[in-house]
Amino acid sequence: MAHDGIIYLDHSATSWPKPPEVVDAVVDALTRAGGNPHRGAHSLALAASRLILESRSSVAELLGVRDPRDVIFVPGCTYGLNLALKGVLRRGDRVVVSSVEHNAVTRPLARLAGSGVKVVTVDADSAGLVDADDVEAAVMSGATTAVVCQHASNVTGAIQPVGDLADIAHAAGAVLIVDGAQATGHMKLDLEALGADIYVASGHKGLLGPQGVGVLYIKPGLEVRELIQGGSGGQSENPAMPVERPDRYEAGTLPTPAIAGLGAAARLLAVEQERLIDEEQRLVRLLMEGLSKIPGLRILGPSLGVERAPVVSVVHDRIAADRIAYELDAKYKIAVRAGLHCAPWAHRTTDTLLTGAVRFGIGRGVSASDIDQALHAMSEICS
Repeated sequence: MAHDGIIYLDHSATSWPKPPEVVDAVVDALTRAGGNPHRGAHSLALAASRLILESRSSVAELLGVRDPRDVIFVPGCTYGLNLALKGVLRRGDRVVVSSVEHNAVTRPLARLAGSGVKVVTVDADSAGLVDADDVEAAVMSGATTAVVCQHASNVTGAIQPVGDLADIAHAAGAVLIVDGAQATGHMKLDLEALGADIYVASGHKGLLGPQGVGVLYIKPGLEVRELIQGGSGGQSENPAMPVERPDRYEAGTLPTPAIAGLGAAARLLAVEQERLIDEEQRLVRLLMEGLSKIPGLRILGPSLGVERAPVVSVVHDRIAADRIAYELDAKYKIAVRAGLHCAPWAHRTTDTLLTGAVRFGIGRGVSASDIDQALHAMSEICS
């Protein structure tokens, strides 16, 4: 469904428009709960604290986490991944990572590599899929502290075998850290059953929340050093951060309006998610079937019929990706994204590092009519 005359197919970057329930929750937090959460006993501070608690419980229930205290609010998925990687890995440790990771993983690992962490990369195939046997071989070839992988690719949509990777990591005494930015909200998740020791999610993509908040799940009992220190609203006399979750990892004032919006989104998804997932997968098939008929286009990622996140990226054999994206926007008011998508490793793996790709991201509110119009526009542009 077009909004404000725009067909929005950039949900892989951020979902839009936000559901009315999310907008209302943000406005309500700004107007009726304007105090500082967990700081002060006056009515506005207590109202803010209640919103944080309610939202944490809603997100935990959606993601299959029994104890909401294991759900930590962070400024975003990138921050959460930095906290996870830098909180687990130390000089001399060894980490195994796939060749299709986002810069939110690869850049922190590059910094850690400069500080004495050994980074071992496992090549994915040309569709962006990691072979669990290859990961196991890499893990078993040396003492390994952590295995890191994305749940789903923001370039190819490929869904990685996270459950198998968890078994491999645990058999070697390692922890599994998962970048769930492109999976959360688009897939039904039970994080405790999945087996990930740390799972990081973006709040503003498939979870439908506002920008400025993400989710970090840490398995009970796992020791992870906090990334920053500061006020936590309690134990202020102690020079160290509290050891209790989530206080240890939430230094400073929390973004109450964004968290309230995320909580509202989680409650909405608890009702709508199954239908939304089915609809997204139907639209992905429709888009891929249509794009496959356009001469000169190559679709990245798993073939039609293989489950993928609602991400479809293409390259043309003679028209630049940024030119296609420009014409989609300027002539047809269709919003997509072109380039390397902050994931050069994935583009290197799919042999598109020099060209980039045009990415279509499907999410809540996209209709079959939107897909038809996008296919018609692509046919004209690529003719």
